[in-house]
Amino acid sequence: MSEVVFIGTSDAFGAGGRRQSAVFARGERGGMLFDCGGTTNTGLSDLGISRDEIDVILISHFHGDHFGGIPAFLYAALYTDHRKHALEIVGPPEIEARIHALADAMGHNLGGREWSFPVQYREVQAGERLAAGPAQIEAFATQHQPEANPQGYRVQLGREQIAYSGDTGWFEGLPGHIAGSDLFICECTLCNRELDFHLSLEELREHRDDFDTNRLILTHLGEEMSRERGKIELETADDGMAVKL
Repeated sequence: MSEVVFIGTSDAFGAGGRRQSAVFARGERGGMLFDCGGTTNTGLSDLGISRDEIDVILISHFHGDHFGGIPAFLYAALYTDHRKHALEIVGPPEIEARIHALADAMGHNLGGREWSFPVQYREVQAGERLAAGPAQIEAFATQHQPEANPQGYRVQLGREQIAYSGDTGWFEGLPGHIAGSDLFICECTLCNRELDFHLSLEELREHRDDFDTNRLILTHLGEEMSRERGKIELETADDGMAVKL
């Protein structure tokens, strides 16, 4: 059995006073993090989840609220945790270069120092599969701002399959990518259809019957959507929410 804990469930702007995107999944053979927004270290600490539990960080795209926490995560793993075991960071093409550029811009240069643990950067492109840590990962293209190299994922973690949208607008192939999953973690930034690169509650209601998944949970909730948590017929995530699969 796997457990999924929502570390951060807000949009890029901290809507509703919540943390930025990060979801922790704990399986029988290890743990992984879906995205790592800038508030991830705070969230992990608040929820009592050790960074040492995380074997893989899987990044959906290169927007700060989804990968901006990685430099601080790495420094905390080195200087606070004295981590010894390997960490894999998996994401779209340019994952290593983008993270190093981000770290440089933040004053947290990652080069030229000794690390107490191996860090392996691994690229995965849409349509490809790879094994990382405890997971089998399959990437698919999403409808988001192309300069961020956006992708969604289907992850086999033990016996369970978790689908993750990352950030995306509606596109016709989305239901096929998540079909048969045990859990679909789906972004829902907006209440009403306004943008072609973010999903809305209006669109998800329209297409709900198209999704073949045992459980659908909405996250990446914007300001209006954050006020709808627990009030609508679709399940919404909140910071600290934990579910068993």
